[in-house]
Amino acid sequence: MTIKTDIGYSTRDRIVVRGKDLPGEVIGKLDFIETICLLALGRVPEAREKTMLNALLVTAADHGLTPITLAARLTLLGAPESLQGAIAAGLLGGGNTFLGTTQNVCEMLASARERLPNDPDDALITKAADDLVAASLGSDRGVPGYGHPIHTRGDPRVPALAELSTANGYFGVPWRLAYAIEESLSKQRRRRLPLNAAGAMGAIYAELRLPPLMARGLALVGRCGGLVAHLLEEQERPIAREVWDLVLAQDRRGDEQI
Repeated sequence: MTIKTDIGYSTRDRIVVRGKDLPGEVIGKLDFIETICLLALGRVPEAREKTMLNALLVTAADHGLTPITLAARLTLLGAPESLQGAIAAGLLGGGNTFLGTTQNVCEMLASARERLPNDPDDALITKAADDLVAASLGSDRGVPGYGHPIHTRGDPRVPALAELSTANGYFGVPWRLAYAIEESLSKQRRRRLPLNAAGAMGAIYAELRLPPLMARGLALVGRCGGLVAHLLEEQERPIAREVWDLVLAQDRRGDEQI
């Protein structure tokens, strides 16, 4: 039995990725996004596709002191020798509430697109959106990619991503569905739940027709860069101990009340 991978291999004298010699054909020839696509898809992206993937990685890179970054900073406080452990702790928080939502939205929109004709009119888009929202009312999951605890009046990243998608020819059925769902949610829930960045990113991945799992994976790749920045700052201007001190102070107040 032969165990192998199509992604790459190495011998005593060679390192090969997707059939290309790493030192001679990849290093200095392909950038990071091109290399990711080569590894994951077996091809180099076209220019406009690369522009969108670049924007998706940038969008995912940071969003301030989220639970993901706090987990990384607190882990570094407990294990200052383990940068990899702190980054891993942060990335483990990238699930269906943070970052991983991108995959869920991509799956939802891609599946809805498959049930529609190639060029659906607005009425069909609206009905598809209404059906998705109605189905979500009977579940505990809700509709992924909508609402935000901070950007309650609208996520400022969404218009920028929509504009870039339009400029590069990636504003089709998934984007139209995404906005229609926003309108449907507002009507059926009787409060505004605007499309957020994870929802917009999911729409783009659906537009690009990339595997939904790649949407989650690249969101984590982007956030990894942001976590490195937070951990560098944590070494220079630590705040994790202050967070811990707040918890200790609360515990002490509880003891006093008892």
